[in-house]
This record gives sequence, C-alpha cells and structure tokens, in this order.
Amino acid sequence: MSDEIAPLTGQTMTDPFGRDITYLRVSVTDRCDFRCTYCMSEHMTFLPKKDLLTLEELDRLCTVFIGKGVKKLRLTGGEPLVRKNIMHLVEEIGRHLKTGALEELTLTTNGSQLTRHASDLYRHGVRRINVSMDTLDPAKFREITRWGDLSRVLDGIKAAQDAGLKIKINAVALKNFNDTEIPDMIRWAHGQGMDMTVIETMPMGEIEEDRTDRYLPLSMLRADLSRQFTLEDIPYKTGGPARYVKIKETGGRLGFITPMTHNFCESCNRVRLTCTGTLYMCLGQNDAADLRTPLRASEGNELVSAAIDEAIGRKPKGHDFVIDRRTKRPAVTRHMSVTGG
Repeated sequence: MSDEIAPLTGQTMTDPFGRDITYLRVSVTDRCDFRCTYCMSEHMTFLPKKDLLTLEELDRLCTVFIGKGVKKLRLTGGEPLVRKNIMHLVEEIGRHLKTGALEELTLTTNGSQLTRHASDLYRHGVRRINVSMDTLDPAKFREITRWGDLSRVLDGIKAAQDAGLKIKINAVALKNFNDTEIPDMIRWAHGQGMDMTVIETMPMGEIEEDRTDRYLPLSMLRADLSRQFTLEDIPYKTGGPARYVKIKETGGRLGFITPMTHNFCESCNRVRLTCTGTLYMCLGQNDAADLRTPLRASEGNELVSAAIDEAIGRKPKGHDFVIDRRTKRPAVTRHMSVTGG
C-alpha cells in the first residue's frame, strides 16, 4: 500500500456535544468461529464476501481517520483473526505507530487463533489485546460458545503472553450461568497477571433466548463481589468505557462496563466502522453513514473525509438500551458481531 495516503496530522473530530472522537473500532469481518448464545444466532447468515471492503480499502479508511485525530484503533469482528490475510492489515496500520500518528493499535479476540498470530501481532506493534471469555469450565464454555474449545483459548492466551502481549479478559456477566464463577475467574486472571472486565449483556440482534433470563445488573454483581473482596475505585483508563477498581486481595484491576445500569455516553469518544464501510456513530442507535460509496468514488480522500465529518456532526448524545420483561425486542436489529461491541 502506498504512502500517498499518509495521514495529515493535527486535525480533530468533535461531535455536537463537544466530545473529541479519538477512538475507532473497526470490525474487519462479521464472521466468527464461535456462536456465543448472547451474541448471535446459531445459524447465522453472514455477509457475502463481495460486500466486504478489501484490506486495502480498510487500511485507506483507517488512515483517513488517523489523519482526522484518531489515536487509538481497535480491530474487532466477529472474530478478527479469521479474516484472510488479516496480518497484512495489522502490519499496514502498524506503520502509523512508527510515525506517532497513532498511539495504540489493539484488538479484541475470542483467543481461538492466538497460537498462530500472537507473535506477528506483537511484531507489527500490538502491545495489548482483549480476550473474550465467559467461563473457565470447559463444558460451560462449549455451551455458551456452541462450538468453542476452552483448551485452545487457554493455549492462545499463553502464546500471547509468551509473545509479550498484555491481556485483559472480558467476561459478559450472565445470571444463572457464570455469576457465581466470576470471583474465581478474577482470582485466575489476576494470578496470571491479567486485568479483567465484566460487561452487562446488551439487547442487540435476535437470538434464540430471552435476554431477560440472563441479564445481570453489574450493580448487583459488584455488591456480591464486595462481600469477599475489597474494591477500591481508581481513575485508571484505557480509552474505553470501563470504570475500574483495584482489588486489594489480588492486587489486580477489575473493570465494569455498564451500558444498561449506568451508561457511559457522556464521555463517549468512539465510532465504529464495519467491514462493509458503514460507520455507526453509536453502538445502540441505528443511524449510520455509508463510507464505501465515497471511498470508491474517487482515488483521493476528500469525498470520504467530508462524509466522515457529516456523520460525526450527527453523533447522538447516547443510546436507549432497555432490557425488561415488557421490552422483548432488541434495541437494534443488527447483531453484536456486525459492529464488534
């Protein structure tokens, strides 16, 4: 990929509520090798490959965003590491780390492909990754992912640590599934030198189960954890929405992501780009902008840059997630795998 699309520097994107947009999440594929029950249907219909942006187009769009003030970029999916030749994209985006235009390149993964890719991720400038894992019980892991193999993920985590990557474990808190296991997961993660974040399930996409059966407010979880741990609120931030505590007994950090009980919209610095070139300004709203058309309409970047500016100009103040017995339908119809959380 050529250097003629090297980013300009010194620009910023500011939304109507005065929030600077410095964090871009890029879903490089909607495909995944798991079928987590709270995330997608077992029999998903995925996008035809002809609808996807090429890796070169994804790099070009990312470069435009970096030139407009994005400092942190996270690759997501689906499962980003199942995208063919994904390391080529990681290497290309990594060139902006070397110039200082980009401060951090990271990704969220289910861990299944880390034994293959961990060393290359580190070589291309990735230093920190999130691994999504909801249980340490192999049978329950198979149940929640439908297809997953816990031992493969654990091997991937070890490979990533051996490669020098810092890891944070992300766990969706699910009532009557892993709620009683979370304290042991915290002890395990912290014992392995990893931070951990717990996340409330979100009403995105039609799935086979009723989310009200699984929804666990993190305020309740925190109260339960406080009975066996000493939790100290700390100002630690990674650029995302988690609020962190330090656990005295383990010495590790635990994050809480609470889109339902206490949304984090007032400080939202994020937008999300899908693998088809659709830009979502809010995870919990359906409004979106088509960037693929202006991207392909010109060899220059003026058209797509203007489309980004127009989209940022209508970023909403926040989302309207609701989960209760009266609200059975998802807040948005697209599955989490489309925008990568």
